[in-house]
Amino acid sequence: MSQAPHSKQIAMVAGEASGDLLASLLIPSLQQQWPGVQLRGIGGPRMNALGFESWWPVSQLAVRGYVEVLKHYREIVGIRRQLKKRLLQEPPHLFIGVDAPDFNLDLAKDLRQQGIPTVQFVCPSVWAWRAERLQKIRNSVDHVLCLFPFEPGLLAQHGIAATFVGHPIAQTIPDQVDKGPVCAALGLDESDLVLTLMPGSRASEIAQLAPLFLQAANLLQQQHPKLRVLLPVAPGLMAAVQAHLQGSGLKNIRLLDGQSHAALGAADLVLVASGTATLEAALFKRPMVIAYKMPWLSWQITNRKRLQAWVGLPNILCQDFVVPELLQEAATPQTLASALQYWLDHPEKVSHMKHQFQTLHQSLKQDMSSLARHALEKIIAT
Repeated sequence: MSQAPHSKQIAMVAGEASGDLLASLLIPSLQQQWPGVQLRGIGGPRMNALGFESWWPVSQLAVRGYVEVLKHYREIVGIRRQLKKRLLQEPPHLFIGVDAPDFNLDLAKDLRQQGIPTVQFVCPSVWAWRAERLQKIRNSVDHVLCLFPFEPGLLAQHGIAATFVGHPIAQTIPDQVDKGPVCAALGLDESDLVLTLMPGSRASEIAQLAPLFLQAANLLQQQHPKLRVLLPVAPGLMAAVQAHLQGSGLKNIRLLDGQSHAALGAADLVLVASGTATLEAALFKRPMVIAYKMPWLSWQITNRKRLQAWVGLPNILCQDFVVPELLQEAATPQTLASALQYWLDHPEKVSHMKHQFQTLHQSLKQDMSSLARHALEKIIAT
């Protein structure tokens, strides 16, 4: 570990589109701290654009739900085995697992046992479900970079070193986002009523949620014929979304290649799958409805492990049902359209929501780059 700073090698694994985004916000600080650093492992297009060398694309790990993971189990385990072998043959100075704890913690444990420092960027949501993972975290990583302020204290109670670095997305989204300029850039009028659909960044989520979201949008459009609909599509999923769009009867819909922040900035309403995108919508202060559906067996297993009344990040962080959550059987086209219409009928609720999300935004806004860099520098130096 005595090589010159320019020869630092850092392995990273991002497991889905949100991890790709988070990693891409961390990479510039690594490059600033260690000029010439070599970054490699499993990443997505945002990471690759910054010079990251992907040995496998992030899309091969982007699977959610117990049943869905079982279908891809052999492939995912095979990738982890090959990655472990390669990293042990060419040991990096540091391994950073970006979210995807089910993949990354097992890999990190094996690497740590061979003397490679390991970090988990994004604390697994042990405060929401699957608290049994705390022991696995302690056995697998030297340090956790936490996105939320309450997490280091919780981890410390279980002997896990951690640093709150803030949520990087809170730094990239302004406190107030004017709808007008964003609409103009997308060819929309500021006066247009805009609904943004965000059915997820995984193929399994698109299969479950895209038809449901499109039907809900169709119902809302029947009440508001001039409603414009935006749907930002994650990399590699355009064909799948287009297939669901055919025959949906929905008018005035535009598919965007990525551009999720533009779609949120232009939105008056957001219908979003539970996940990181809910936090992005909250930071944009947009009225949203959170929905999720998964195969019955996956839901039964997941639901039993829940520790909180909420599943959406904004509600969990605010410890309140600031925005509605409609899950499984409760998520129908009719209930989703009705929940979206509620926001239009109650502007005073929108004002209260914006105030709560402004407070949340400020709590998450930290100098992530310097905090993370300082923590990682100490780990590499030991």
